[in-house]
Amino acid sequence: MGVFTGFIVYLLIYGLTLFTVLPWGHISKGTTEGGTVASAPEDPKLLKKFIITALISMAVWCVVYILIQMEIINFYEIARSMREEDLK
Repeated sequence: MGVFTGFIVYLLIYGLTLFTVLPWGHISKGTTEGGTVASAPEDPKLLKKFIITALISMAVWCVVYILIQMEIINFYEIARSMREEDLK
């Protein structure tokens, strides 16, 4: 996997992980003040969630990288089989 491809894969994993981590520890205000909705978080702790997301993403990316390098996941073979199915 090249540097650019690895970076793109990391960004995809980061985005998916971020939307998984954002709801963790969500405590809503329960009241509407100054135009906010009642479900708005009282203290979102975004920096903490971004750091957690980065750490989880790094771990998942490392696993994906190892699987690709060991050729357990072989994208060339997957693409070849998909092409053969399309040509049928």
